[in-house]
Amino acid sequence: MLRGKRIALIGGDKRYLQAIHHLANKNATIYLDGFREVNFEHSNVHQKNIDHIDFSQIDNIVLPVLGMDDKGMVELSYPTGKAKLTEEMIQKTPEHCVIYTGTANNTLKNLATKYNRKLVVLFERDDMAIANSIPTAEATLQIAMENTDYTIHGANVLVTGFGRVGITTARLFHQIGAKVTVAARKQADFARIREMNMQPVSLGKLFDVVKDTNICINTIPHLVITKEIINGMNKNTLIIDVASKPGGVDFNGAKAAGINTLHALGLPGKFAPKTAGNIIGHTIAELISEKE
Repeated sequence: MLRGKRIALIGGDKRYLQAIHHLANKNATIYLDGFREVNFEHSNVHQKNIDHIDFSQIDNIVLPVLGMDDKGMVELSYPTGKAKLTEEMIQKTPEHCVIYTGTANNTLKNLATKYNRKLVVLFERDDMAIANSIPTAEATLQIAMENTDYTIHGANVLVTGFGRVGITTARLFHQIGAKVTVAARKQADFARIREMNMQPVSLGKLFDVVKDTNICINTIPHLVITKEIINGMNKNTLIIDVASKPGGVDFNGAKAAGINTLHALGLPGKFAPKTAGNIIGHTIAELISEKE
């Protein structure tokens, strides 16, 4: 339980509606900016303009997935707008205050360092990333089904990357009967891919397998699907890039080749916001409880 814990939660999308409910049900006292269009039944949830929050009493600050920009502006969703988290607000917080954010730019990192406040970047944590890989993989499957005129069962699927998202995505497509090839770099990954009854391929040998690929799913956030590789693909290949910006696909090369290519960003928030919000709320609640 989080009774006695005071949280300033500034901004957030649909995921954060569920995160708020989760934290409120743990009896945290929550001060919100960015949710005036939403009614919360919890008596421990208080709607506040950020300028009216007493940061000297705040134990935890929660920022949205994108954190804040270089000027301290935080995106709000209900209604849309912006709130400014100032250096003075962070300085005013107690020394034990922890800042939770989806991602962090150098401005936020430098402020946390300057005032010796712990900064937790949620989307860099294994527990968050692994949990989020499930809705990401399911959403990728849905996108694949919506953009093809054949069953995924029996299709030749290439997954580039064998990290947290790549593993879950490859496993899901394999479980519904796709013929899955996974591109990786490490010999240990090749062994695990074989153990999972899938076909490994070196990232350096993608050109050798793409000609038979029906669906190519990239999970690597830097260029791996080059123009040369794209030119070796069948024109009917579907490319789904789920990696964060800038992605791992030469999108201009794919467009020039006439290959259907989708950069599918933020899938958990778009396809499963309730689940994704519970993951955020649960992770933050666990981390706060661990400090006790």
